[in-house]
Amino acid sequence: MVQLVRFFRFMLAISREVPNSRLMLGLVVVAGFISGIATTGLIALVNRALSGQGFYGINPTATFGVLCLGLPLFRFTSQALLVNLTQRTLYQMRLNWCRRILTTPVRQLEQIGPHRLLASLTNDLGAITEALLIVPVLIMHAAVLATCLAYLGWLSLKLLALLLVFLIVGLASYRWPVARAYFYGRRSRAEWDVLMRQIQAVTFGAKELKMHGPRRQAMMERQIEPTARSLKHWITVGTYIFAAASSWGQILFFVAIGLLLFVVPQYQPVPMSVLLGYSVTLILMMAPLETLLSSIPRVTNAVVAMQKIDELGLSLEGTPAEPETGLGAPPPVWRRLEAKGVVHSYRSEASGETFALGPIDLTIEAGELVFLIGGNGSGKTTLAKILLSLYPPEGGELRLDGVPITDANRDAYRQHFAVVFSDFYLFETLLGLEKPELEADAQRYLRELQLDRKVKIAGGELSTIDLSQGQRKRLALLTAYLEDRPIYLFDEWAADQDPMFKKVFYHEILPSLQARGKTVVVISHDDHYYEIADRIVKLDYGRIEYDRRRAAA
Repeated sequence: MVQLVRFFRFMLAISREVPNSRLMLGLVVVAGFISGIATTGLIALVNRALSGQGFYGINPTATFGVLCLGLPLFRFTSQALLVNLTQRTLYQMRLNWCRRILTTPVRQLEQIGPHRLLASLTNDLGAITEALLIVPVLIMHAAVLATCLAYLGWLSLKLLALLLVFLIVGLASYRWPVARAYFYGRRSRAEWDVLMRQIQAVTFGAKELKMHGPRRQAMMERQIEPTARSLKHWITVGTYIFAAASSWGQILFFVAIGLLLFVVPQYQPVPMSVLLGYSVTLILMMAPLETLLSSIPRVTNAVVAMQKIDELGLSLEGTPAEPETGLGAPPPVWRRLEAKGVVHSYRSEASGETFALGPIDLTIEAGELVFLIGGNGSGKTTLAKILLSLYPPEGGELRLDGVPITDANRDAYRQHFAVVFSDFYLFETLLGLEKPELEADAQRYLRELQLDRKVKIAGGELSTIDLSQGQRKRLALLTAYLEDRPIYLFDEWAADQDPMFKKVFYHEILPSLQARGKTVVVISHDDHYYEIADRIVKLDYGRIEYDRRRAAA
């Protein structure tokens, strides 16, 4: 029951963002209870007919016909309203999930890891969706149970009191195994995270595993099989417990009927009409109660999924983690970007080591071509992400023309940059770049990047991205060209290029960007081309070792 309450609280929180949700919920409750009253009315008519009692001046045939017409009408109305509200709630939840990922700080997403995000997307959202889809049935059956209990109270308050005591004791005995099953559900969800990480390793490391038989065998026998076996165990045990608890919940009603028919009359005379009414009503209540009990595993899984999403810091409720303010074009003119006393540190989950960057003092002037150099692990990419404000500094601050970068203007600040990351993602469509001359500009850049024979653009879509890594990076550069931002940042862009195009990048592409008034920051190990830079900033162990300007010609 606790899980049911938490789940409905979550649904109410999400549905607040749906227009007219409270009015719809109110109509659902009214229609559901009218449907329950109609059901109970039919039971009362059948009971009176079987017991030979009168109908107090009403026409039983006409009343029966009206109830038979009203029952499906109000039941359909209740379900239709709930289906509409549930689907709109699901729509809002999916949007919230995507917004939450897009507005969650990059560092947090990196700490979560793609395998956990994928597990939440495939497992957690699926579990919540499945539970939300059964909400209409749950509310309808809850209304039937409530009206049936009211009818039983009308027949005999004393018997209802005894029945409620019995049900409370029975439900208390039902609650313990459900709590155990909830524990097993959390264990299975944790194993699912581990399995998704291992599947990710198999997917992305398939070539390496095919080339090394012992490693492939060890991957299966020492990682995937034990995890899959553990996952199967926890899910199986939890399902067994739910099945046993559900069977126990069903037998409780037969026990209640047996007590009413065979035990209670020995101590307290009960009219046959009341016993008949209780027996018929309890039998009718079994189906709704069975539905409610059988839905508890789904609701429990949904509660576990909600907790898992919250633990990742991706709660589907509340405001986004970062405000979206950067939908407009950045100002075309700026003069100075400053990092003042910037400090950032993080701990590697794999090695347990802590890396500290800074304090860093760095000023970049508009129109400069700056190379960031240094050994692997020296902090170049971390500094780049701080300059992009993907990592907010833990100490010090960024300033653009003297204005500090804060949460209020961080997203707008990022719109100054066009970036090609070393681990870039290549979109198949030119999203967000719509303009009349888009395709003409794109075709011109494709020729410059020597991709016009392999890639075509129509309707803002690339004909293919199934290319070599070097060619894919050129397509990423195409997108950066089309963005036409004031500042360009390239992280090891030339690392996958052949010698000829590497030369084109350093001697043609970078100078042409600078000639257009762009500021360019390049992370590079290509020391043969350092002479083209206006400045070279070298990092070592998270500190600036030197910052040298090119001597005037």
